Parts: sequence; C-alpha cells; structure tokens
Amino acid sequence: MQTVHALDPLRNAVADLHKAGAVALVPTMGALHEGHLTLVREAKAQAKSVVVSIFVNPLQFGANEDLDAYPRQLARDSALLETEGVDLLWAPTVEAMYPAGFASNIAVAGVSEGLCGAARPGHFDGVATVVCKLFNQVMPDVALFGEKDWQQLAVIRRMARDLDLTRPAADAVLGVPTVREADGLAMSSRNAYLSAEERQAAVALPAAMRRAIAAIEGGADVPVTLARLQADILEGGFRSIDYAELRDADDLTPLSARSDRPMRLIVAARIGPARLIDNMPVAPG
Repeated sequence: MQTVHALDPLRNAVADLHKAGAVALVPTMGALHEGHLTLVREAKAQAKSVVVSIFVNPLQFGANEDLDAYPRQLARDSALLETEGVDLLWAPTVEAMYPAGFASNIAVAGVSEGLCGAARPGHFDGVATVVCKLFNQVMPDVALFGEKDWQQLAVIRRMARDLDLTRPAADAVLGVPTVREADGLAMSSRNAYLSAEERQAAVALPAAMRRAIAAIEGGADVPVTLARLQADILEGGFRSIDYAELRDADDLTPLSARSDRPMRLIVAARIGPARLIDNMPVAPG
C-alpha cells in the first residue's frame, strides 16, 4: 500500500491507478473500525483499485465540538488498511487540504437543513467542501459512505447531482448499510468516548428505535410514537436528545404520518461525553 501526504504525489499515484481500471474512494476521518473496513471490502468488490482517505476535517467541527479530542491513529489505521489490501492511503495535512488563503465553501440547501444541520451549524458545509475536494483530487469512479450518517449521504449525493460531477456521478455515490455491534449499537469512533457503564446503557438507543419503527409500521400515530421514543431514550440513560424524527428517505422531508415512500427514523442523542447518531429504515405504508 502506498501512502501519500501531499497533492502532487497523490495525483501521480491516482493517475497510475486509473490506468489499471476503475477506482473506488472511501473517505474517512480515521480511528477505523469494522464499519470502515466493511466499506473498504465493498469498495474492493466495486473497483479494480481502492483509495482510502484519512483526514480529520476541521471545517466540519463547530467551535465547541471535539476536533482536538477526535482520535488520530494513523499508524494503526494504516496497518488495518494494508491488511485489507488497500492500494493507496491519502492522508493529507491540514495545510495540504486547505492551503494559505483558502476561501471557498460549498453549501447544499434543503437536505442539509434540520437534524444535524440545525444541531451543528456549518457542519454540512464543511462536509460538502472537503468531499468535493476529495472527489476532485482522486476522481473516483465510485465512492462509498456508511448509511449511519444518512443526512450526510443525502448531502453528498445532492452535491454530486447539482454540480454535475461525473467522477463520481451522483448514482455512483453508494451507501453501505450500518455495521452494528452484537447488541445493536451502531459502530462509531465516538463509542470509544464512553465508559463501560455508558456503553452498556447506549444500547437503549437502537432498542427504542426498533420499538418505534414497529409501532409506526403497525399503524400507530407518528407524533405520539416519536414522543414515546424520546422518553424511552432518556429513561435508558441518555442525558439529552438533539432530534428524533421520521423523514422521507430521499429528500429528508419531515413526516408526521406514515408515507407510501421509503422513510428513515433518524435520531441523535447524547450520553456521557458522546453524541451518538443512528437511523433505520421504515417500510412504506
């Protein structure tokens, strides 16, 4: 596996990969876990070569968020990726990604509003900007993202569609189902922030979501069910809830009743020092 930290060697390396066939990109912020490695394996099934980026993107962290505390484990992550057969690791410095004078920003209206867009102002501008740069740097034929951050996936697909990106085209921005621990908790780098007691309590989140989905699919009133969901999460040990909403799976329109289109139940809640997000599909009515 080749590792590069600057743009010129990256361009040379990806040019060679493109000569050999299709290239897949898996963007990450590092602190890799089985969820990331699942994306890598799917990427290997989709393309001849796989590029993984590791970059803790300062543009998507707010003033009081965990940028400094976010785990950085490049040597460990690199070893994991080499074991998985990744061809190229792109691990730029902040200066390489945002050189002096950098002044551009990509904002995606609509799908970036509400949910994490409301709880973390500017977050999705930072996501869209860095992902657009990664797409321009690597020019992948396909890019893979975890479905755990459903709103992020919607923002990136909308950006690719609106900006007429061709490598990757919007239809080649692929979502991979969320990888979960044995007890149902979605895998996340932020799970490492939890104490043993908090980690045990965190399973209340997916459990409460599954109960809410069963109720909605059984015909229960949606606002009543969402209120019960929030109460269940708080009773399970979470200290606060940023949101717990039923949304259209494609355009993220808020829903107060079951739809005949695919839906997602989307939640963000705080336990201990961690803010955990999760989402699950809800069958159309």
